[in-house]
Amino acid sequence: MKRGGRRRRGAGARERVRRHRWFLAVLGLGAVMRLLAMLGYRPALWFPDSYTYIVTVFRPRPDLVRPAGYSMFLKLLEPLHAFGAVTVAQHLLGLATGVLIYRAARRAPRWAATLAAVPVLLDAYQIELEHLLVSDTLFMFLVATAVVLATTARPATVAGIGLLLAAATLTRTVGQPLIVLLAAWFVLRGRIRLAGVLVAVALVPLLAYGAWFYATYQRVGLIGANGVFLYARTMSFADCAEMDPPPDLRELCDARPPDQRPPSQEYIWAQDSPLVRRPGITFTKETDDLAARFAMLAITKQPLDYAGSVLSELARTFRWDRPVYPDAEIYGYYQFPDERPGPPGRYPAQVGAEYAKLYEQGAIGTEIVEPYAGWLRAYQSVARLPGTLLLAVLLVPPVAAIARRRAGERPGIRLTTPPPWLAPWSVAVVLLITPAAAAEFDYRYVLPAVPVACLAAALAIGPAERRRREQGREQGRERERRGRGRDERGRPGRGERVWR
Repeated sequence: MKRGGRRRRGAGARERVRRHRWFLAVLGLGAVMRLLAMLGYRPALWFPDSYTYIVTVFRPRPDLVRPAGYSMFLKLLEPLHAFGAVTVAQHLLGLATGVLIYRAARRAPRWAATLAAVPVLLDAYQIELEHLLVSDTLFMFLVATAVVLATTARPATVAGIGLLLAAATLTRTVGQPLIVLLAAWFVLRGRIRLAGVLVAVALVPLLAYGAWFYATYQRVGLIGANGVFLYARTMSFADCAEMDPPPDLRELCDARPPDQRPPSQEYIWAQDSPLVRRPGITFTKETDDLAARFAMLAITKQPLDYAGSVLSELARTFRWDRPVYPDAEIYGYYQFPDERPGPPGRYPAQVGAEYAKLYEQGAIGTEIVEPYAGWLRAYQSVARLPGTLLLAVLLVPPVAAIARRRAGERPGIRLTTPPPWLAPWSVAVVLLITPAAAAEFDYRYVLPAVPVACLAAALAIGPAERRRREQGREQGRERERRGRGRDERGRPGRGERVWR
């Protein structure tokens, strides 16, 4: 009996492997590429923000620009004293996200579910992002997990969704609107109490962090830079001659025509920025409030210019090519380098570098090891999801819904039963629009939206594919009945001779 049971279990395992063989092949290739990243770039790649996160690990206090969620993640791994352990953890989060997307797309055909997981598992820029010491991989995993749980329709998971969204918001503040979005998803399904539970659970850690932030800076919020970033966004179009700002706001004007101005981020960090020239640090409450007032005046006085600017930034997401933006330095951080990166140049990063040495308990930097690094650079030159294909992925759900409506089916979206693709699709759209509307386009802001966008496409394909298969089976049965000379009620068909 034991041998028979083992044989049955072995046969069952082989059958599961056979059913999911294509996804397992993609997952295995993704793991190999991540292993190459670990071998080729040891122990990690650095970004200017990396040093700020590490300072917060050793000086626990809210940062004015970035919430401390990623620093808490780094703190959990600090006992290992190895940035290599951080990148391993982030690569595992990337692989786990691929598994989540494939599992959540089980309603779709296996080929569609596999394709949905391909970008997060095999996109070279995704793998490079996981190797950077930045918050985006953690944020992506938290959001994808929350969205997958939201599509399962299990009330017991609602509190977990709230906690995941709170953690995502404390990792990147762009997670805030997702709380409202997924709460609205439950309201559309008639689960108003569950929506209330989600919001209430999410608010607990956010209010706790907000209290910590207020105790530190005597300011309300999670960060103290919202006004500054929105001001920088509006400087792509703000015209003081048209705005006619009051005297205290005129010092923030830029006399150059909008088409001759630098990218938005320069108004936050460049030494000649009107904000940076003000006394004190850029993110004081007075400066942030002033910047917020200027930005709101620009938006209300030039709403069409603002809308056009947002659309222009958003359009960068959907380009087929990948031009250098916002400048060569930032763009270079998203490429696997062929030369060892130099030490940080800016003073805040130099301070963070000293804390990074404490974290590593040794020297920091990136060692490039060939031939593994060269293989990755070659892979990155061809393996990416072009923006135009991402746009096509985003169009699949609404186009499929319109096609079903025209085919005479009942509407795809009803108040009590929204289609399962609506939640991940809405999250993806918000993740793409929010940075373009509140800050500026950045290539790394696009990648966390890709897995949920692909999940939405797979879920939209699923019902149509099932109906196609069912229709095919029904047509096959009908042909078989006709071949036997019987109609659908089992009576003799027209072409069958009846012998008496």
